[in-house]
Amino acid sequence: MDISHIEHIGIAVRRIDDHLPYYENVLGLKCYNVEEVIDQKVKTAFFKAGQTKIELLEPLSEESPVAKFIENKGEGIHHIAFAVPDVARALAEAEAKNVRLIDKTPRKGAEGLQIAFLHPKSTGSVLTELCQ
Repeated sequence: MDISHIEHIGIAVRRIDDHLPYYENVLGLKCYNVEEVIDQKVKTAFFKAGQTKIELLEPLSEESPVAKFIENKGEGIHHIAFAVPDVARALAEAEAKNVRLIDKTPRKGAEGLQIAFLHPKSTGSVLTELCQ
């Protein structure tokens, strides 16, 4: 897999607005993008720390995978995302190495990226996202 960098770290939160003061006033990061990803039932807020982004994920419904994550594990790190030049090719490579896929094909994510997830049962219990 041709990973260029960590694209972002996703952090599950109940309410983005409750966490903005920490990221902006304490860490000095600026929120540069807030958007809803309806098909994933989340609202996202992005901050940049060098080349890496921090993504806060707020569930938009109780059926959201992020809501279920928070219910089971509480707020905290949800996933790590790696930048790759071709998500479809990276998925094929992972599957060929017996990695369990959540997404068989890329789909649209926040910030217009093509994304796909690898199952944490195959990745050392870390939900892994691939981004293009």
